[in-house]
Amino acid sequence: MSGPARFLSLDVLRGLTVALMIVVNTPGSWAHVYAPLLHADWHGFTPTDWVFPTFLFVVGNALAFALPKYAALGDGAVVAKVAKRSALIFLLGFLLYWFPFVGPDGAGGFKLLPLADTRIPGVLQRIGLCFGIAALVLHFCKVRGAVVFAVLALAGHWLVLALWGDYTLAGNAAAKVDLWLLGERHLYHGEGIAFDPEGMLGTLPATVNVIAGYFAGRLLLVRGASWETLAKLMMAGVACMAVALCWSGVLPVNKKLWTGSYVLLTVGLDLLILPLLVYAIELRGLRRGAYFFEVFGKNTLFIYLLSEVLVIVMVKTFVGGVTVYDWLFATVFAPLAAPKVASLLFAMVFMLGCWLVGWWLDRRRIYIKV
Repeated sequence: MSGPARFLSLDVLRGLTVALMIVVNTPGSWAHVYAPLLHADWHGFTPTDWVFPTFLFVVGNALAFALPKYAALGDGAVVAKVAKRSALIFLLGFLLYWFPFVGPDGAGGFKLLPLADTRIPGVLQRIGLCFGIAALVLHFCKVRGAVVFAVLALAGHWLVLALWGDYTLAGNAAAKVDLWLLGERHLYHGEGIAFDPEGMLGTLPATVNVIAGYFAGRLLLVRGASWETLAKLMMAGVACMAVALCWSGVLPVNKKLWTGSYVLLTVGLDLLILPLLVYAIELRGLRRGAYFFEVFGKNTLFIYLLSEVLVIVMVKTFVGGVTVYDWLFATVFAPLAAPKVASLLFAMVFMLGCWLVGWWLDRRRIYIKV
């Protein structure tokens, strides 16, 4: 019996999100960034706010192909495989924030960086948790149970936000939950206070992005890349966006809180974009340029980790009193163009450098997976 159909368009969407994640995370200077490449300050939506939920959506796409293989092994094996993968992804994210693990001790030597000050939530941590929850819900509760879970997760998250706080940075319930569970020292402080945009409460609605991706991938797997399938996906996308825009009147679209309106808006966009890619690549055979994103899609986790580690190394290493990161931008890129153009050029070159590593791995058929 032949294996399940493989859709290049899904790999391209995964690769596209990784490429964009790297670009938006590595501007040459955060003081000079084009507005679409920045997250919304609080309420609102920019193209950058589309990237992370879409990565969760493609995690769900991949789950549609992997979960039946897990299920054939029995319930115990499913729990073991899902728990292992979820824990490894979470651990990699945590180690990334602890990296480089040691720092100067003030006496010419080195000391172990304290775990007490290491951020616990994060991008990979959220991916690991959302993958694990979605996989177990889909396996044990099936389609109907997953739909019920999605509705309860979105409604329950809204209820907690509404009853135990407000929708401001200082007064939201998500921050209160994280402070109670994890403590101030384990949270992100980039907003000026202890608030983590990848905190625990937002994991529940974020899991809905994964479940939606699973449903889209499952429909493609079962029904194939037919006009009827693409039409169903796009109609579902329009419906999700319509509900999101109506809901946003009482629950603002907010990536950092991961509100239900934000979930439905991003799922709706994904359900419009994915069929367009399927149409162009699978039906029309327009594959020129697809390989570029396919490279990112084949070693997704490794390339993302590589990009993050390289940035940490560059900001922890100094040349003439400034970080290597800042020195490279000021010396190599800033003289080439206007500040925003130079900053974007830095990000693009950095992303292309990561792509070259992925290309080298693909040429040697090396695929690093968790």
